[in-house]
Amino acid sequence: MPILFLIVVIDLIGFGVIIPLLPFYAEYYQATPAEVGMLMATYSFTQFLAAPFWGRMSDRVGRKPILLISLAGAALSYIWLGYCETLWALFAARAVGGFMAGNISTAFAYVADITTRENRAKGMGMIGAAFGLGFIIGPALGGILAGSDPVNADFRSPAFAAAGLSAVAFVLTLFVLKESLSQETRDRLAKQLPQTRRQQFRQAITSPVVMQLLLISFLATFAFAGLEATFAMWSRRQFGWGPEQNGYLFAFVGVLGALIQGGLIGRLSKRFGEGKLIVQGALALTIGIFLIPFSQTLPVLVLAMMIAAYGFSIISPALSSSLSLQAGDDEQGGMMGVSRSASTLARVAGPANAGFLFSILGRDWPYYGGALVMAIVVILALRVNRKISVKTTDTREQT
Repeated sequence: MPILFLIVVIDLIGFGVIIPLLPFYAEYYQATPAEVGMLMATYSFTQFLAAPFWGRMSDRVGRKPILLISLAGAALSYIWLGYCETLWALFAARAVGGFMAGNISTAFAYVADITTRENRAKGMGMIGAAFGLGFIIGPALGGILAGSDPVNADFRSPAFAAAGLSAVAFVLTLFVLKESLSQETRDRLAKQLPQTRRQQFRQAITSPVVMQLLLISFLATFAFAGLEATFAMWSRRQFGWGPEQNGYLFAFVGVLGALIQGGLIGRLSKRFGEGKLIVQGALALTIGIFLIPFSQTLPVLVLAMMIAAYGFSIISPALSSSLSLQAGDDEQGGMMGVSRSASTLARVAGPANAGFLFSILGRDWPYYGGALVMAIVVILALRVNRKISVKTTDTREQT
């Protein structure tokens, strides 16, 4: 787990380096807010297409080979990004990067391989903490390298830094990380007919509880991804910020996420259970997103982002753990692939929708819309919490 944690941290630092930079990079080439939203969505769209494939392949050939392939592809995509000179090239580079981003779903499957069902929420929280650390160092580093001027930012240096970090993660994976999926399990899965595997996955995702969890995951990510995609443009118009200021704020959000997912999520899960954490996270995310348009001063904005970050940091590992517990031991890679497909599809629709609202209705409307979506999520979370609680009670009575 410590080695995987380090690899994910390094990889996510590389991803985080790009976050405060990309909207300014696109606007430098005269992109509209709607086009910026589409650019942010492009990465997730190709990731959505690739996620089930990477999940199934990791079940067949092991987690480590898939991590190596995706990290090498990510490094090359960042190098391409640094040399882009047109808007269409930005779209193409992000499309390739998204397709090669199979390391995330594979990392979650790796955690499922090496944890028990009792401590899986803690394991998922550790990967979430790696995400948080990546979003601490990455955006701050990207902002510093790009500079504070939104008009004359350095777009090349952050991209090359991200490529270097992916290369470091590749080397660690190659020489240090051990394979988590036994050869016996891989052989058994490889002998199964494709239609048998598809039938297993179809049965898993047609479970009412699984479908509701996937819907909640989709909608929560939809709202939060819309926030991420439009925030740099919003802060530029609201406060005159450039990449550096946005980088520091995203780094602060990353600190909060790392503290919650790395230190609190295991204890919170044991005390409240995954179902109640999903409700709690949904409610906090609703409040945080709704407060952003009313943030006329920095303290109010920081408070809004803290509440939103807390909500997303709680709901994400709780959903991952709940979904993992609905699958058999031989279906973890497939279930994580399906789960990541839902969240990456939301990262396609969320930024595209937020960019459209920004362009048509104004800079505050992505957050009004996101808060409305999250209000629906709260209702769904309350319903699924009751089902999870009943199932847990029945299981305890049977034992």
